[in-house]
Parts: sequence; C-alpha cells; structure tokens
Amino acid sequence: MEKDNSILEVKGLSVAFGDRTVVDNVSYALHRGRTLGIVGESGSGKSVSSMALMGLLPKKATVSGTAMLNGTNLLNLTEDEFRAIRGRRIGMIFQEPMTSLNPVQKCGAQVVEMLRQHEDVSDKEARERIIELFREVLLPRPEKIFDSYPHELSGGQKQRVMIAMALINHPDILIADEPTTALDVTVQKTILELLKSLQEKYGISIIFITHDLGVIAQIADDILVMYRGKVVEQGPADAILHNPQEPYTKGLLACRPPLDSRPERLPTVEDYLSNEEFGMRNEELADASIDSTFNIQHSTLISVKNLTVEYTLKKSLFGKPLQTLKGVDGISFDIMEGETLGLVGESGCGKTTLGRALLRLIDHNSGSISYRGRSLDKLSDHEMRALRPKLQIIFQDPYSSLNPRITIGDAIAEPLAVHSRESRISRRDTVIELMEQVGLQSDWYNRYPHELSGGQRQRVCIARALILQPELVVCDESVSALDVSVQAQVLNLLNDLKRRYHYTYLFITHDLSVVKFLSDRIMVMQQGRIVESGTPDELFANPQTEYTRTLISAIPRL
Repeated sequence: MEKDNSILEVKGLSVAFGDRTVVDNVSYALHRGRTLGIVGESGSGKSVSSMALMGLLPKKATVSGTAMLNGTNLLNLTEDEFRAIRGRRIGMIFQEPMTSLNPVQKCGAQVVEMLRQHEDVSDKEARERIIELFREVLLPRPEKIFDSYPHELSGGQKQRVMIAMALINHPDILIADEPTTALDVTVQKTILELLKSLQEKYGISIIFITHDLGVIAQIADDILVMYRGKVVEQGPADAILHNPQEPYTKGLLACRPPLDSRPERLPTVEDYLSNEEFGMRNEELADASIDSTFNIQHSTLISVKNLTVEYTLKKSLFGKPLQTLKGVDGISFDIMEGETLGLVGESGCGKTTLGRALLRLIDHNSGSISYRGRSLDKLSDHEMRALRPKLQIIFQDPYSSLNPRITIGDAIAEPLAVHSRESRISRRDTVIELMEQVGLQSDWYNRYPHELSGGQRQRVCIARALILQPELVVCDESVSALDVSVQAQVLNLLNDLKRRYHYTYLFITHDLSVVKFLSDRIMVMQQGRIVESGTPDELFANPQTEYTRTLISAIPRL
C-alpha cells in the first residue's frame, strides 16, 4: 500500500497520566476506504489512543507524538479547533449507546444537535435528512424513532442511532470503539454488515476497536494488536489471523471457544505469555472433544411446568391491566442434578425473566416450579428465605451488582452473615479460602470494587454466589461483557468449580460458542418460548429451526 493513500498517519503517540504511561510510542497508518482493527484486552490503551485523536482526554493527560490528518497534527489542536474537526472530519461511535445517548432527549433531537454543530439548516431540512439517514442505517419506522427516547429502543436500534449521529456530517474517518461488544451475535452481525456497506458507499476510513479477533476478522483490512500500551504486532488482517508471530496474538486467537470441538479447558493469554510451548499443547488439547456428561446425576433438581410470566404494559384508570406482554410463555423443562443447562437466545426473548422466575426473584402468573419435588409456589417468604442458600445467581454486570462502598471481602461474606451463625473471624477465614479458590489474592480482602478489573470483579460475584455452597447457580450473561481472554479464565473457573463441588448451572447467554463449550444441554429461546433443545453436538450438527440456524451462522468466525 503506497504512502500517499494514507488519510491518517500516527507516529510515536504516547499518553501518560502522571507517572503512568498508558499508551507507549504507538505508530500506524490508516488508509483511505480501509478498516484498521485495533485489538487488545481492557487496559491495553486501545480506547485512550483513539480518544487522543478526538481531543477527548482529561486535561491531566500528557500527550506526545504526531497524528497527521491532511497536514494537520491532531495532537496540537486547541479545544475550539477540535470542535471544528469532531463530527465533520472524524466521527465516533462509543461502546455503550445507552450511556452515550441522553436519556431525557429524543433520538432525533440529539442527531439534529450534532448536525447543527457544523451546518446551518432549518428544522424541516434537518428532520428530512436525519430520517433519510435513519432509513439508510436500517432503523425500522424512522419517523417514529426520530421522536422516541433512547429507552424505547432496543440495544441494536440505539447503536444504529449512534452510527447515524457519527455519520450525519459525512466524516472522512469513523472511530468505532467496541460498538458490538454487548450486543447479540445476530445484531452484531447486522451492525458489522451495515458499517461495511456504509464504508463502500461513502469511502469512509474506519478505526474499529475491539477485544475480539473473531469480530475483527469480519471487518478489518489491517490489524494492530496492543498489549499494555504498546503495539506488539501489526499488518494485513490475513497475515495476523492465519500466521500470528507474537505469543500474545496467538493467545487472543486461542482463547475464543472453538466451534469444531469441545476442549476440557480453554487456553488463556497468560498461558501463551508465560510459556509458548504450553500454548501449543493447548491447541492440541482443543482438538480433542470431551465427554459432556461428567458428574450428571439422574435425579431432577428443578422441574418447571407450563411457566408463564406476564408484564403489564398498560393499565386502566382503576389499575386493571389493558395490555400485557408474555415474557415467558408456557415453558416446561427439567434441570438434572450436576448438569450445566445452557439457555440461549436474543435480547428480549425472556431468558433473564425465566432465570429470575426460577429463583422467585420475580413472580410468575401461572405454572409451577419444583425444587427436589418441593413446590416453590407454595412456600412462604420465611420458608423461601431458608431455601435461598441453595439457589444463587451471578448477575451480568459485576460492577453494578457490587456495592461500591463495601470491600470485596465484606461483599463475599455478606451471605454468610445473613444465613450462617459463624463468627466474624470464622467468616473471614471462609471468605479468604474461597477467594483463593476463585483466583483472588487474599490480601485483596479490604479492596473496593473500583480497584479491581472487570474479570476480577466477576470472580468476586462468583465467590459471593458460591459462599453458601448452593446446589443451583443461575449465571445470567455472566461473561458477555468480559474480554475474550478474561472470559476464558472465568469459563475455566466455572467448570473447575463444577467438577470439584458438583454444582448445577443454568447458564444464560446469547453467545452460542460460549454455551457450546460449557453446557451439557442447550435450550434455544425465542419470544418467550423454547423452540429447540438438545446436546451441543446435536444442536450444532443438525439445528431443527431456522432461528437456531440463524444464531449459529451469526457467530464470528476467523
């Protein structure tokens, strides 16, 4: 690729906060009409390096190097000069559309605001242009969405609004910062296809940031791999994906759950960095499938019959339901003791509702739930509380499910304080022992959640759920927001704990590659109903419904 085809040249970019350097001497070229994928784990400096190009870093940051955009060094601009560039020359799609969009302002008005930063247009012209762009990014009912608030839209629709906002002024460069991380695989696939089609139409150059090389394989022409602020490998996508040279890159590729086998454990990035030969042995191990039925008893732990959960959408003046939605629609199934039952489906299909109804965290309208033959419907609050230690849940977001004012040791010990008669000293000893079992250092007992990484916080949530030695653990999207490397560690941990203590898991996710690795059986859920079930090998080899085939085809492949 010739040098004069570059639209952006970054040389020696470094960013420091005080004495800590978070981006260290990064250099790359972004070519016209091409996509550069920047990949690495959380904390590798991916997002910080791109924030520097937009002038969005806090004032305490020290930035050095050059980033030349058509003769202009972006790293030397004043705030007023950056305002003229943002949106017009460089657009950005942020990772979480719900927090990026103003919840009290309608979607159309937010895009209008971005348009008027750079153009003087009438209300009528602005509305027409934005509705046309909404139509172009495949938003249904664009006129209605123009007048809708963000909370009225699905995750994929909110992300499309963010794409429209980034493109409304026809920028030369689009920075997409983890735009598909928390989305369903089917929505993720449509977003990636949308970005590629818009790139072809407008000739946009894209910087696509992610931690998942599987996603990068779908969209990038060139790849830059970052680790602890430094570039460890870069080059054409085909070369990086099919012939990686660095142990770190090999680790990122290997720790994704494979689709063609079911290894006993997933390799991790740490395995490759500490000993490359160990990583090679893991590749050999991944070729051998395991018996998925270890430790499964033939006794039924949970039995669900014709379960229905309804939500009231509209009430009359006197509180009578006028419009309802069935989140769970007449479902029946059993969970066997010692098995991992995977529950997979798109957002809004009722997975989380079902998981919470099983634990009686929400009420169901009809049907029955039995635990070891004992009906949970008929238990009083006092009786249910006595049963709580046997039925636990690990929530999706480890940060919001931990109290930021309570140390992680006290957070793990809290269930013991509620349900056990142990002394405080005895509880502390129990907690420290469990912390070490889940890979947390005992001297972190007095740390707070914000002092830990995402993967470490999720280990805290796992320890808190397991401290009472439960029989059933509901894992509600408990690895979906984690880096693929951290995800591999947590999945290995869940499997190790299951083997050691014979736990039973209901594993809720939208990712079929994860559920295939972990589960003994899989149920596929669509619009509140179970549309298909079977063993992972059966489901992947011979899916019976078009919906399951769609989910499988949407999984990112290298």
